[in-house]
Amino acid sequence: MAAEARQRLTVLSGPSGVGKSTVVAHMRKAHPEVWLSVSATTRKPRPGERHGVQYFFVTDDEFDKLVANGELLEWAEFAGHRYGTPRAAVLDRLDAGEPVLLEIDLQGARQVRESMTESRLVFLAPPDWDELVRRLTGRGTEAADVIERRLAAAKVELAAESEFDTTLVNTSVEDVARELLALMEVS
Repeated sequence: MAAEARQRLTVLSGPSGVGKSTVVAHMRKAHPEVWLSVSATTRKPRPGERHGVQYFFVTDDEFDKLVANGELLEWAEFAGHRYGTPRAAVLDRLDAGEPVLLEIDLQGARQVRESMTESRLVFLAPPDWDELVRRLTGRGTEAADVIERRLAAAKVELAAESEFDTTLVNTSVEDVARELLALMEVS
């Protein structure tokens, strides 16, 4: 397929705890044809997470090799761990004309915008700050110091909203998933 026919990459980003994973899971249940990139990470799996499904869980040395070999479209460090998007799989799916979605953080979204200027960047915002705090503290999966770092990062991420092409406010998972599908032109 010619480069002109390549599908446009959609990047979904927003602060930790805003509901990105929940929205994406809801959207993909109804539209499994939307390909979601699986990121590599140096963090340990949470209960129920499986290698190659939610993430590719790698060692620091393995991650260093991915970076050194230019195999990541983007990567970032967050809450003491690194996360990155394997480049080849994304480009292969786009070239095949498939709708591709990246669910990544602000640093990663900025890197994708630099390397793939035609990408569509979508910011997922919380209804308000108090709701974001409630979601982050209600998870019960992270220590207090990690939550503090996530809240500090969230303030920075919220301030970057204007860098995105579109903002969706997560007041309803169903509504946001529908809006995201419409932006991706998936029917």
